[in-house]
Amino acid sequence: MAQQIRFHKMHGAGNDYIYINNMVYAISRPDEFSVKWSAPHTGIGSDGLVLIDRSDRADFAMRIFNADGSEAMMCGNATRCIGKYVYEQGLTSKTRVTLETLSGVRELRLAVTDDGKVDEVTVDMGHPSFEKQPVEIEAGGKKYTGSVVSTGNPHFVIFTEDVEAIKLSEVGPLIERHPFFSGRTNVEFAQPLSGSEIRMRVWERGSGITQACGTGACATLVASVNAAKTARKAVVRADGGSLTVEWDEETNTVWMTGEAVMVYEGIIYIT
Repeated sequence: MAQQIRFHKMHGAGNDYIYINNMVYAISRPDEFSVKWSAPHTGIGSDGLVLIDRSDRADFAMRIFNADGSEAMMCGNATRCIGKYVYEQGLTSKTRVTLETLSGVRELRLAVTDDGKVDEVTVDMGHPSFEKQPVEIEAGGKKYTGSVVSTGNPHFVIFTEDVEAIKLSEVGPLIERHPFFSGRTNVEFAQPLSGSEIRMRVWERGSGITQACGTGACATLVASVNAAKTARKAVVRADGGSLTVEWDEETNTVWMTGEAVMVYEGIIYIT
């Protein structure tokens, strides 16, 4: 007999995932199901699968699997959606929630409206690590100079004068799997528009082109500050929406603020 699994489809700035309360369902093969359910025509369609679980270190824990089944360390957009999920589903009454990830425990600050809905979440994205000097690689016969930044996930941020002209579907996978990056990398092409605004497009490791990437937006801001292209607080505009990112000079903490949207809920079957 098929097992019924209730899921919620949510997105942050267009970065969409399937969310499941693993405290109820205890999904045993999340890597396989992420591939199956993320398929756009034969599944639900998403950038991956997020499981919400118990934690001994925080209020909740998360595991996140990309559309190709690989497990990610962290996802800023997913953490915001988890904040909305646990509050609106009555799993917590806190407006400051701690979440265990593979990159450490993160704090979520929920902005709750008068009708009890969470429309925006601010996330402590931790302390970034980065190479001080730009790195040059060759991919597809062209040379690319970028910044190597980790904000819970590895990123390679490349500045360009025209981000829209980049053939992301062609160059993204080449850079993701470049031998320089031993565990593969996420790729961002960034175009500073002013001292407080950046246009960004992203190729996500394990998922391909996505509408946004929270850790990628944070990595882009860090790279922009190090290159003296923007201030420490800027709006990062991705294909699916905008995120406000601030790199606090005193604490070295990166904070990210953005929307969390519930798209729909449904039932899927495991046979």
